[in-house]
Amino acid sequence: MIGDLFDNPWKIAIIAIFFIVMFGARKLPDAARSLGKSMRILKTEMSSLHEDEQAESATAQPFQAAPAQLEPTPSAIAAQAQIDALSQQIASLQQTVAANNVPAKNVTDSAQAS
Repeated sequence: MIGDLFDNPWKIAIIAIFFIVMFGARKLPDAARSLGKSMRILKTEMSSLHEDEQAESATAQPFQAAPAQLEPTPSAIAAQAQIDALSQQIASLQQTVAANNVPAKNVTDSAQAS
């Protein structure tokens, strides 16, 4: 039916004259602009609706993957080695302080003086 509407150029001219009479020559560009904006809004809403439906169907059938095995990087291994070494130094200092019965405040004061 719509294909038959545009098969004759006279029909197109009659429709154009009808729109000019209805809206006026001044309001016709604004009407076309607002119609274009409305069509764009409708298109974006329809595409977001389709995306929402796809997301819902994806969550309905979740993909179950094997848990990932994380491998440490060389920099992470080096950082962990430094942390371990510092922890051992702190533990040995605490043992030294406990063996000498020296208050911890005096140890830090003597360390700052040297």
